[in-house]
Parts: sequence; C-alpha cells; structure tokens
Amino acid sequence: MKARSVLAASAAVTCLALPALAEPQAEVLHWWTSGGEAKSVAVLQEEFAERGGTWTDMPVAGGGGDAAMTALRARVLSGNAPTAVQLKGPAIQEWYEEGVLADISEVAEAQGWADVLPDQLAAHMKCDGSWCAAPVNVHRINWIWGNKEILDANGIEMPTTWEEFNAAAEKLQAAGITPLAHGGQAWQDATVFETVVLGLGGAEFFQSALVDLDPEALGSDTMKAVFDEMRTLRGYVDDNFSGRDWNLATAMVMNGEAAFQIMGDWAKGEFLAAGKVPGEDFTCAPTPGEGFLYNVDSFAMFEVDGEDKQAGQALLAELIVGPSFQETFNLNKGSIPVRSDVSLEAFDMCAHISAEDMAADSENGSLLPSYAHGMALRGEPAGAITDVVTAHFNSEMSSDEAVEMLVNAVAAAQ
Repeated sequence: MKARSVLAASAAVTCLALPALAEPQAEVLHWWTSGGEAKSVAVLQEEFAERGGTWTDMPVAGGGGDAAMTALRARVLSGNAPTAVQLKGPAIQEWYEEGVLADISEVAEAQGWADVLPDQLAAHMKCDGSWCAAPVNVHRINWIWGNKEILDANGIEMPTTWEEFNAAAEKLQAAGITPLAHGGQAWQDATVFETVVLGLGGAEFFQSALVDLDPEALGSDTMKAVFDEMRTLRGYVDDNFSGRDWNLATAMVMNGEAAFQIMGDWAKGEFLAAGKVPGEDFTCAPTPGEGFLYNVDSFAMFEVDGEDKQAGQALLAELIVGPSFQETFNLNKGSIPVRSDVSLEAFDMCAHISAEDMAADSENGSLLPSYAHGMALRGEPAGAITDVVTAHFNSEMSSDEAVEMLVNAVAAAQ
C-alpha cells in the first residue's frame, strides 16, 4: 500500500479547514441518470446552491458505474481530478492507495459521524483510520418487486422460497405473462446471481463464496444448485432482454408487461418517481432466504488545488451526511438513511421492512456486502465471477461446467 505521510495527511486536513471564505465549487462525477436517481441528486445540488456553492454536474450513464470509473481514471491520469466522485466499497481503498484522495476527517469529526453511522458501514468510509468518503445511503440489493394488479389477478403471493417463485413464474407463463423483467447486462445478471447464492446457501455460504472466495464453497454442490436456479430463471425472461437498462425492466413491471423484477431498491425510486404507491400499485419483498445484501453509495473527495474547490469538498461532505439531505434524498432514491438517528416516519412500508431487517441482520451476522455492486471485492475477482455468471446465463453451459469455470476464474484473478 502507498501510505500517505503524516505531513501530507495533516496538510489535507488543514486545506479543508482553510477556505471558509472561499465560494464553494464542486465538479461532481456520478452515474445517477435515471428518473429517480436524477431527482435524488438534484436534492444535493439544491442544498449546495443554497449554501452559496456552485455545482458542475458530470453524470456518466451506466447503472453499474463502469463507464464512470473509466472517465474518472482518464481525469486522474491527466492531472485534472473531479472535486467529488461517487465511489464505494473497496474502490475507495484502491484510489486511496493511489495517493489521490483528500482527508475529510475534520468534517466527519465536527459533525459527529462516528456517533450516528453503523460501525460496519462506517468502516467502508475510512482509509487507514481516517475518513476518506461520505456515505449517502443504504441500498438493499436482495428485493423482488411485483406488479400488484397482475399478482392479485392470478392469485399469487410474493414468494418466500425459490420453489414458490418458480411455481408462480410457471403459472404466469401459462397465462401469457412474462414472469421476470430483466436486462441482459453483466451487472444485472450478477445482481440476480448473488440473491440466489444468499437464498439457497445462506449467509455463511455467501460469506465463504463471494466475500472470502473459498474454493470449496465456489465449487460446491450448493453453487451448482445456484446455477441450476439461474438456468431456470433465464427461462422466465422475455426474448428481448439483451442490453436492456435496469430502469426499463422496472418500467415493464410498472406498466404490466412483466410480473416481477429482482433488483435493488433503487427500483422503488423509479416507481415512486412515476407516482406509484407501494402496497397499491406495486409490492416488495426480500428475495427468498435470510440475510441483507447492502450497497452503500458514497462520495470520495479527490485532492484538488484551490480554496474554492476545497471549500466545496468540505461543504459537500457536511451536506451528504446531514440529517436533512439523508431524509430527502433517500425518500427519492428508494434507499434508507445511513444515519441511525433519522426518523423513518415519512418513509414507505418497503423502507420500514429494509430498516428493520438491516438491524436484525446486523445482530445475527447476516448483514453482508454486495459483491455485484462493488462492496465486497476488488475489481479482478468480482469481474471474474461476473464473467462466468453472464457466460452461463447467455448459453447452454451446464451447472457443472459453470462451477468449474468459476473456481478456475477466481483462482486466476487473485
């Protein structure tokens, strides 16, 4: 690891403290471009402007953030890093090791972040003990979204086991309804895959296979059963799924073109942005099995020159974790606040389920970082897993072949 010197770290803190009189400037790179996401990031822009700041938006489309990371690397290599960047999980540590992140500990300590952020989630925001990123929210990955009218008309309850899901899908298919809305993109395939891993294997198996990368777990009969279920799910997707963006799949459920979608709760942000009401127009339930897969969106501040940009970083960090933004943003985004002291009174039933489950799963050891959304693994092993998942989903590859390929791909990537 490229460790920062004490001198450099203290200088970064001092820089954040100096520009109190400078007009805050921020160029913000992110990939929130869908309806619910754009509405959410606009909240931060408005709060930033109200505090005298000037925001330059740098959205890079692509739900998984891969395109945004390509754009970021080009900017950093050219010596012109953005002020703030949407980053998460191990990617934060990777950029810290490049020596290009600013230290925002002064803001974090002044605002008392350690007192209101859950320890497991706060750990993702620290680099060598110092705060290097500001958390925005907590997304739950393992959700099923359903079109309530379709489900009611066909006498289907939200499934609690994968067997129940398959039976419901068969019934829907027989009625001429597409059971599962899905977009044929690698990160979407990975999203479905990790929910099946958790659902069929449980929390300990998920930890062993997709966090610890244990070869025995990766090559197990349980993993073969996961690929069996993925093959079954592939049969419930319409023929035009290739390349479809996630929000277009959400729209299929919203518009009655499909019954279910397996997707993180940013999908709820799309329903809400369209004026749909949970429990009336759509319904939500955790995917079958026990556990909570989380994705914490966050912003890292890159080292920049100029008191105005440094003032912008300090202001952004303060606003992002502030109670007002935490409530308003997450009401739009579909996620829940990362702060433990924000009231959920204004939030819907799906958010309450999420918050209650997160607290319970945190207690029993089944609060787990999402591999598919960059919280559990660094790039190469995660990419190796996803490549196998997508290759299997888009071919006639057997589960035995997929498991063998998975073990070999992960070994080669480490």
